Amino acid sequence: MPTKPAADLEAFIARWADGEGGQERANYALFLAELCDVLEVPRPDQASHDAASNAYAFERAVTFREPDGSTARGRIDLYKRGSFVLEAKQSRRPGGAKALPDQADLLAAEEATPTPRGKRNASRAWDALMMNARRQAEDYAKALPLSEGWPPFLIVCDVGHCFEIYADFSGQGKNYAQFPDRQG
Repeated sequence: MPTKPAADLEAFIARWADGEGGQERANYALFLAELCDVLEVPRPDQASHDAASNAYAFERAVTFREPDGSTARGRIDLYKRGSFVLEAKQSRRPGGAKALPDQADLLAAEEATPTPRGKRNASRAWDALMMNARRQAEDYAKALPLSEGWPPFLIVCDVGHCFEIYADFSGQGKNYAQFPDRQG
């Protein structure tokens, strides 16, 4: 008989693998909050109007400083000071009403044809989505106040499908690389 956490994990996976996708803004916070519950870690805190006090929160406000001296506002999907910046996306299930033409089945079982490097085949559009999300996470990390330091991890999440993790333990924010490595 499975333990309660294992049963909860199976129910969580079934719930999120079954969706059509494509509704990032509506789904990412719920997905991540439920993931916290399954992993038995605290959910993010309630956000404050004072961004500096939001050490673990959804929609953490940051200010981008442009080379010309202007500023722009942004919001980190999920931030934990001293730990990570997480940028969420949600690809669409192929065949659904909002599916992209020629989109690979990103949520299919792992028996998809492997490439020579052992990765599953995926569409170029999905690869671009995830690379752009990584750049966005890096930009958010750069926009954090210097007093908060560089987070050691950048996490890119395709809601209900996968996480890509990048690490830089130097504290410099200049060498984020796939974690634990490209094959892992």
